[in-house]
Amino acid sequence: MPWTWRYEDADGKPAAGPAEVFGSQSDAESWLGQQWRELADAGVAKVVLLEDDRVEYDMSLLPPA
Repeated sequence: MPWTWRYEDADGKPAAGPAEVFGSQSDAESWLGQQWRELADAGVAKVVLLEDDRVEYDMSLLPPA
């Protein structure tokens, strides 16, 4: 099953981001660990991890309030 990230802005609307596809959840999470700063700088506020079309979880890239 392919794993991908969906990107959202602060309003929950789709945001631009790389269309990477990963073979495992751990590969996707490792990639995000290296890329999250660049994504946040580009306006991505939240990422959603998908396995095919199923949502595994979502995570904010914004600093704590």
